[in-house]
Amino acid sequence: MTADEALDRVALADLVMRYCRGVDRRDFALVRSLYWDDAVDHHGAMFDGTADAFVAWLPDAMAPFELTVHRVTNSLFAIDGDRAEGEHYAVAYHRTRPPQRREIVIGGRYLDRYERRAGTWKFIERSLVFDHGDARPVDETAFEELSGQAPGGTADRSDPSWTLGLLAGPGA
Repeated sequence: MTADEALDRVALADLVMRYCRGVDRRDFALVRSLYWDDAVDHHGAMFDGTADAFVAWLPDAMAPFELTVHRVTNSLFAIDGDRAEGEHYAVAYHRTRPPQRREIVIGGRYLDRYERRAGTWKFIERSLVFDHGDARPVDETAFEELSGQAPGGTADRSDPSWTLGLLAGPGA
């Protein structure tokens, strides 16, 4: 692997991580900045369309959840000049709002196509593949015990991560 290929892989991995942050922190401007204007997103029967329409759809789609956590585990990239593809195994945790909170855990993969334009990598196509899922009531007693009085994560700008200047700044 050349130094340029290594840098491309780092840039692509960063793109995928920024997507997770944008969705989980409801930073929809960040999510939109990761797609080219002519990009498309395929989220199964839930959504299939342009990047602009996807970002417009996200607030309502995410509204039932007080918190989500998108984790990417295995990532594989194939790069050919200014084009690349990626497959990412992902686990997405969704917790619904009170009074009857539920935990929904989706396991699947993102299949991505990327393009580099003017030196910048962005999504040109993103597809969600469903592999498994689970839903259950939140065990409120365990939830309280396990928190250890640590600050709770939130899906908005009250999340503790927004106090980090570099992560929360432009392009975060």
